[in-house]
Parts: sequence; C-alpha cells; structure tokens
Amino acid sequence: MEYDYLIVGAGLFGAVFAHEMTAKGKRCMVLERRPHVGGNVYTEEIAGIQVHRYGAHIFHTNDAAVWQYVNRFAAFNHYINAPIAMYQGRVYNLPFNMNTFYAMWGVRTPAEAQKKIAGQIAAAGIAEPKNLEEQAIRLVGQDIYERLIKGYTEKQWGRSCRDLPAFIIQRLPVRYTYNNNYFNARWQGIPIGGYTQLVENLLKDIPVQLGSDYLTERDNWQGRFGRLVFTGPMDTYYDFAEGALEYRSLRFETETLAMENYQGNAVVNYTERKVPYTRVIEHKHFEFGTQPQTVVTREYPQAWSKDAEPYYTVNDERNNALYSQYAARAAVEPQVLFGGRLGSYRYYDMDQVIRAALDAAEAEING
Repeated sequence: MEYDYLIVGAGLFGAVFAHEMTAKGKRCMVLERRPHVGGNVYTEEIAGIQVHRYGAHIFHTNDAAVWQYVNRFAAFNHYINAPIAMYQGRVYNLPFNMNTFYAMWGVRTPAEAQKKIAGQIAAAGIAEPKNLEEQAIRLVGQDIYERLIKGYTEKQWGRSCRDLPAFIIQRLPVRYTYNNNYFNARWQGIPIGGYTQLVENLLKDIPVQLGSDYLTERDNWQGRFGRLVFTGPMDTYYDFAEGALEYRSLRFETETLAMENYQGNAVVNYTERKVPYTRVIEHKHFEFGTQPQTVVTREYPQAWSKDAEPYYTVNDERNNALYSQYAARAAVEPQVLFGGRLGSYRYYDMDQVIRAALDAAEAEING
C-alpha cells in the first residue's frame, strides 16, 4: 500500500482528518476535484481583498477545543456577524431584535414589541401549522413573516412557503434587546488573510492532487491505499444506485467596483421575492478593509441538477429516507469513511465539520 488513507476532498473535513492522521504517522494522500484546496470556504485575493468564492463564511463556535485548534493554523480577527435585510427600500437588522422592531413599528421597549408580536400571532389563530408560512406566522406574526421571511425563503427553496413543510422552521430567533450580533457563539471571527491559508497550513507537507476526481479515477487507485475517506455526496459514490439525493444550488456574480464602500456592511439580505438574488456580499468588510476598490458578490439560489454544485441539503422526509438507504450500504463497507456536509447529508457549521473530523480521526487511532 502506498497510502494508509486516500482522502477525497480538500475541504475542512478532509484537511483536518489528513492533518491529524499524518501527525500520528499515517501516510495520507488528498484528492481534490477543484483546482484549489479549501472546499466551499476557499477565499481568493482580488484587488487586495479576500473574496469568499462560494458565499460568506463566518466562523463561530462554543467549542473551546475547536476554537483553540483553528487558531493554531490561522490568526482570527474580531469580526462580528451583523447582517441587515433590505425590503422595499427599508433597512432592518438581523436577527430580529429591538432595532428591527423599531424600524418596523416604531416600538421602543421590549414590552411594546412583545405585545405587537403576540397580538399578530393571536389574530392569525394558527393552532396546527400546515406549512412553512403558517409555522412562521405562528412564531413571529404576519409583519415579520411578510417582510423578512417570505420572499427570502421562497427564493432560497424555489417554491412558495405554502408548499414547504412546517418542520423546516423549528424556531426563529427573536431578541428583545438592541443586539445585532447574529450568533450567540462565544467565539467568532474571520481568519486574517482568508480561509485558504488556514487549509493550506493544515495540509502542509501532505501530498495533494488538485483537479483529480476520484469517481472517474477509481481504477487508478485500486489497491494503492488501505482506507478511503470520502467527503463528496454519498449517492455519487454509489453511482445513484438508490436514486439522487436533492440539494439546492447557488450561482454567484462577482464584480470589482471603483469605490471604497458599496453598501457599508459585509452582508445585506434582499427579502423581496421580485429581487432575484438573496444577498449581496461586500467582502472587504469581513476584514475591515481600507482598499480604494471593493468587491461585491450577488448570490442567486437555483435548482440543483447532477451537473450543478450541491450547497444545501434538502432534509425532508423523502430525502432523509433515501439517505438512510445509502447509509445502510455504507455500514457494510467498513473500508470507506464518509464525512463532511455532503458525505453526511446534513447542514454543518464549520466548527461542527471540524469537530466531526477530529472525532473521526480519534476513532481511527483508538479503534
């Protein structure tokens, strides 16, 4: 065997796993289908600005060990995620807080805001929500739903909120404070200099082949490794034998503008259905940039096909049942470890991916 582990995917899961196993003396090879490492957290420099190529990524965690771990490979700044929403030319803070409620109704105290929301919930009279629309109104009332949830959600999922199941929204964050910090996590920030160098440091001195698709090169690797770590979609590994898992995809339009400041915030959500994109990202604000130019990206949700990039898992009843069928196949194939967001068919935050990779590596060593 040339390698103890062949690791498919140079995103966070693959990079962390490869680093940990190499540190334990194992021989690892990493294959990456794209022409760069980093997976969806990849950043590239444009006009002196670190651009988040595949959408905004803000690191946040309550896991002290994970926070200490990532700081071994990159220095993090003190960026706080405080997105805003634009609806019919008016600006609202996210998550829903007292600044949001003041802009919406002119209320100034938590008691006034609570009364307003409770009144709208009572007026709707929804006891058993039948769809996402009814669930959202039952949680936050009509105004917040209409202005800040409905259009954004329908663009994101490509269908009416009345046609989406209620379970998609289990809860909605409502804060009766003037706090615009989107996350409740104890630690958050952006790697100074971007995420790519964090992943490159994880993979330092580990062989990586870019532009290599394991699924089309399986025969070339036959017999050359002991164990496979696969971080792509599980259905692709099994050549869609049980059927295709569903995802939502994204399209990005990025441009460099000859101005210092385009929108004054890193992330602005556009919550009207008629606006085709869901958000605009101005990348320099992630690192408090002072460059004379700026780079902005518009993010367009789109339907997924087998040729499109999968971004968001569709964890409804049908797809979860289908994934269970693939997981049953994987359970009797012990030489393959599936990991990461795609391999696990669930939405992971970055810290959760890293925690899962660290736990998987520990299990390999101790198992």
